[in-house]
Amino acid sequence: MKAMRFSGVGRPLRLETVPDPEPGPGWVVVDVEAAGLCHSDLHIMAGVELGAGLSVSTPLTLGHEGAGVISAVGAGVEDFAVGDRVGVALVVHPVGEMGFAPGVVCDGAFAERQLVRASALVRIPDGVSFAEAAVATDSVATAYHAVRAAGAVQAGERVAIIGLGGLGLNAVHVTVLLGADAYGVDISPAARTAAKEAGALSCWPDPGALNALAPDVIVDFVGGTATTTAAVEAVRPGGRVVLVGLSEETAPVPIASFVTRNVQLTGSLGASKDELRQVYDLIASDAFRPTVAEVDFHELPVAMDRLARGEVQGRLYTRPRARRGPLSIRAA
Repeated sequence: MKAMRFSGVGRPLRLETVPDPEPGPGWVVVDVEAAGLCHSDLHIMAGVELGAGLSVSTPLTLGHEGAGVISAVGAGVEDFAVGDRVGVALVVHPVGEMGFAPGVVCDGAFAERQLVRASALVRIPDGVSFAEAAVATDSVATAYHAVRAAGAVQAGERVAIIGLGGLGLNAVHVTVLLGADAYGVDISPAARTAAKEAGALSCWPDPGALNALAPDVIVDFVGGTATTTAAVEAVRPGGRVVLVGLSEETAPVPIASFVTRNVQLTGSLGASKDELRQVYDLIASDAFRPTVAEVDFHELPVAMDRLARGEVQGRLYTRPRARRGPLSIRAA
């Protein structure tokens, strides 16, 4: 089968032919119908330390946002069968349960078929496309957990989202669904426009603008010195800052503001299987639809470069099993 392989830090992805996977006890094979592209893929390719006890070994098939159809089932799998439509959950909650990390510690979804633990599968309900199901496993579920669980956002609160890419835009949607007032920060005018269309009341290019707003909650999807510092100093006294982004390995925190203003600083990674199910139900009910665009599987290295340059709005996905065609950027 064809797979897009990562062979080492600083090297581009390469299309290779690899053996078809065979499911052992408790595992299944999923024919991948959609796979999302994530900044975490770029972090892996750049050698950024991911934490959470994760260690990347190469060569590796990247892709931790996958969805498709089960084509083979190993011994002992009773809850799923050949033909089931499934999403592959990146389960990190409850904390400490990240035993299966596709595209990180084992081969992921940038391939025609993927070997998956049955325990990581979530059924895709009717009304949810493979593209939506794939990006929801991380891009939507991570934003959902960050806002609803880590940020404990309540109706009527002021919530600022720093970084309005794929995750940040979904966080705006979730904030609005919870009945809170959403605000956004991003250097990209197009990203700010998209956030307003998703329900953000106001957006700014500089996080310093949040000082006058004094949000109850700030969710930082950038995760760098400038944004984290700005968030701690801008959130209201006793407010919550949720840190999701990984753009820098370390960032200083303004201790005086952090302590004297009783700021709560929480890290947030991924989501639980139950939260992914809730996200699928929201999409199926048409409460909101993630913004997605397709790229040709054979052009993944080009798409990764676009992602790295910040030229992407919403979430890119690819279809590894689709016939090759010209690079396409189109809504699903």
